[in-house]
Amino acid sequence: MTTFWILIASFLLVSLALIWFPHFRQQRMLKAEEAGVRKGTNLDLFNERLAILEKELQEDLLDQPEFDALKKELEISLLQDMKQGDDESLVNSLKPKSIMWPSVMSVVVIGLCAYMYSTLGAYKNLDQPMTANNPHAGQTTEQIMSQRVQMMEAQVKAEPENSQLLFNLGHAYISANRYDDAIKAFDKTMELVGVHAELLGPKATALYYRSNQKMTPTVQALVDQALSLDPQDPSTLLLVGMDSFFTADYQKAIDAWQLILDSDRADVDRGAIMNAIESAKMRMGSESAMPNDEAHKDVKPNTASTASTVTVEVSISPELQSKVESTDMVFIFARATEGPKVPLAATKISAESLPVTVTLDDSTNMGGNVTLSGANAVEVIAILSKHGSVRAQPGDIQGTLAKVKVGDKGQLVLDTQVQ
Repeated sequence: MTTFWILIASFLLVSLALIWFPHFRQQRMLKAEEAGVRKGTNLDLFNERLAILEKELQEDLLDQPEFDALKKELEISLLQDMKQGDDESLVNSLKPKSIMWPSVMSVVVIGLCAYMYSTLGAYKNLDQPMTANNPHAGQTTEQIMSQRVQMMEAQVKAEPENSQLLFNLGHAYISANRYDDAIKAFDKTMELVGVHAELLGPKATALYYRSNQKMTPTVQALVDQALSLDPQDPSTLLLVGMDSFFTADYQKAIDAWQLILDSDRADVDRGAIMNAIESAKMRMGSESAMPNDEAHKDVKPNTASTASTVTVEVSISPELQSKVESTDMVFIFARATEGPKVPLAATKISAESLPVTVTLDDSTNMGGNVTLSGANAVEVIAILSKHGSVRAQPGDIQGTLAKVKVGDKGQLVLDTQVQ
């Protein structure tokens, strides 16, 4: 910080010197020039008058004593003029010309430095402790992700033929919800290194999220192509398992995730995958016990701490109560309000058990390395499904709790029928 202030002081001193030095130099030059002109004029007048006196002496218009007296008087007059000029120069030196211009420029330079520092510098952080161990302190998840993407884009621009950089940039785009850019990045990577399962899987994932988490024919074709090249590709199997979990096909989700564990790959988060499998098994167990409606009046999964949970009172609006059937299911899931819109926790209940209090926590994790306890706030979405799918379809009823802090409670009303 000391070096920074020294640089600022040096810059100001140099700037002010460049402004004031020409002003003072010009003042001195003007005074010297003015004094020289005045003296020259007095000398010219003295010589002219002396020449006239000498001519009159030669023509006998003056005698020698008169000439000497007039010449002495002329010399005295010259001395007086010279002295008067020096006095005026002294007076002018005490009254310099206007300093408005350099003064205004000095104020502008100082003000500009202060404005730039307060706007672009760290003025607001001077009273905050240094966080050398955490360069992203005070930034939101979106800001951190944006910086990361910008850095990676700069690296790719410098090395456009680097396939690994492009591959990593594609994953960063997915995390930043820039799915079109992610798809382009993976396509460019495949142009460089060819078609591989480890590239098709991430591309399919980007298309899946761009399609609002729907397994479209295009996504399914990419999944099939990837698995034909590598039946144990982690990124593709993660996508298959996640989609199966959303559609309540828990056994298929477990089978897909178990294939990843059996592959003994070192580049996967085995702990997160095992948690996902346990979550799917819990959902299967709760589904088998679903006929006992009374058991679901208060759905509260095991929690390690209420600070890492979100408790939601789910109900249906009176206007839509008559549309609820015994076979309807309610899917409830939470996703972070910042960063990737990936579900952090989810559960499933019978529509007949409404109203119900549901508690979401890390035990209802959807798999992956993001958890409910790691979020500050979440958006809670509930869908009363008449088709057995977590995705809202025509005829389903849904409701949303826009934002609730992790550790707090909220109320969610199913009040909108999907058209």
